[in-house]
Parts: sequence; structure tokens; C-alpha cells
Amino acid sequence: MRNDVKEILFSEKMIQDKVEELGRQISNDLGDTNPIVIGVLKGANVFLSDLIRKIDIPIIVDFIAVSSYGLSTESSGVVKINKDLDFSIEGKDIVIVEDIIDTGLTLKYLLENLKSRGPKSIRICSLLDKPERRKVEIKVDYIGFKIPDEFIVGYGIDYAEKYRNLPFIASLKREVYE
Repeated sequence: MRNDVKEILFSEKMIQDKVEELGRQISNDLGDTNPIVIGVLKGANVFLSDLIRKIDIPIIVDFIAVSSYGLSTESSGVVKINKDLDFSIEGKDIVIVEDIIDTGLTLKYLLENLKSRGPKSIRICSLLDKPERRKVEIKVDYIGFKIPDEFIVGYGIDYAEKYRNLPFIASLKREVYE
């Protein structure tokens, strides 16, 4: 697996420092509102696990699974909810936790879907942001790192369901995914 890595972009230490910073920001901003923190599966599961341990206010954790990539490196633009929320978000403050925002199409769909359920507020926290590829405008409240337009893996992020277990975030060699 590590032989497929082109370059490590963010080390374990860099990621953990950023996660701690984001957890503090969320705690400070949301105070005692008891937000529902929603992890977008599968990619955000590692980030969410670390992040919630750095949030020091009462929270509820829930998950939603959406797909638009399949086994491809490009979003199809067609979004499918594979697993819906277990809790009602009506009247609640929610924080959507994403691994990466790329084109923004999947997140735009998810935002519209969740807004229709009547939450009090919606905030977005993404570990990675790839603004060069954005096709729709998305307001992100908490961003870990901006990244270049490269295909990345690790720390929960996959290519064809592989590489999620790498403890760092790295670019993948082109020959691996072409």
C-alpha cells in the first residue's frame, strides 16, 4: 500500500494537531447547544472518531452514508443516500463532518436534504478542502487543510475501498488509479 503513495501531504502529527484545533473551535462556537454531529460515511469515520474526542461539550453522534463516486475517481453527480440518520434533526443544531469537499455536488445535495428536515442550524466541518475543483458554492465553517487538485488517500479516505487505514494523508501515484 505505501508503495502506491506519491507523497505524504499531512503527517499523523499534523492531522492530530488540526483535529484538536477544530474540536476546540466547535466546542467554543456551540457552547451548550447539545449539537448532533453527523459523520458522512465512509470517508469521515476516522476523522469523526478523533474529532468528537476533542469536542468538550455534550453531543449526539449520528451517521449518514451517501455515495456519488462508486469505484471511480470522479463524482458521478448522482447522489444516493445509502444510510439515513437515526435521530430527528428538527430544531437541532447540527454539524456535518466530511472528510473532503471536492466539487461540492454531493454536499450540496446533502445540505438541501438536511435543511428540509428543519434543523435550527447547520455547520460544516471538513478535514480537507479542494477549492480548485468546486462546481457549486458551499460555505464551510471549519476547514482543516486546503489541498491541491490531486487524488489523495489515507486517514479514512479511500480509492476503490483501499488505503483508508493509512495513518496519514497522501497523494496517490497516478498509475495506481488510471
